[in-house]
Amino acid sequence: MSTVKWLEKPAVHDFPAAADYLSMLADSVTVKKVTKRLKAGTVEHRKAKDILRAAQLSLLPVDNPHVAADLAKIQQGRPLSPILLVRGDFTANIPLQIADGYHRVCASYHTDENTDIPIILAAVSRQHQRRELLFDGDAAAPAPKPM
Repeated sequence: MSTVKWLEKPAVHDFPAAADYLSMLADSVTVKKVTKRLKAGTVEHRKAKDILRAAQLSLLPVDNPHVAADLAKIQQGRPLSPILLVRGDFTANIPLQIADGYHRVCASYHTDENTDIPIILAAVSRQHQRRELLFDGDAAAPAPKPM
């Protein structure tokens, strides 16, 4: 079984890919802040099995075209790009988000579920989330009538 090799830092194109995915989950201001945090973040390491569990995602099969492509890279000894993550919150039932790299996590898992995967983990403050929810709710609700 091959050992997974990793780049020291994410590829430049990973950040726009992460922002594109996150734009389906949050407003543009939040996405810009999270993307900025990801770019400024430091690489840590987590296990493939733990990333999938925290994200509440299923393991994609080896015949998934993107997973198969990453497995081929692993077999050829080519390094993969680190994973970009956004912290979840188990107290609010919010899973970890794999902003970029889901297929790479799955390929790594198929190689060895205990592989240490380099990740950058960004957090969105709960205060910011509440403010955005209030703003979005206020925009949809009619303005209160003066007394």
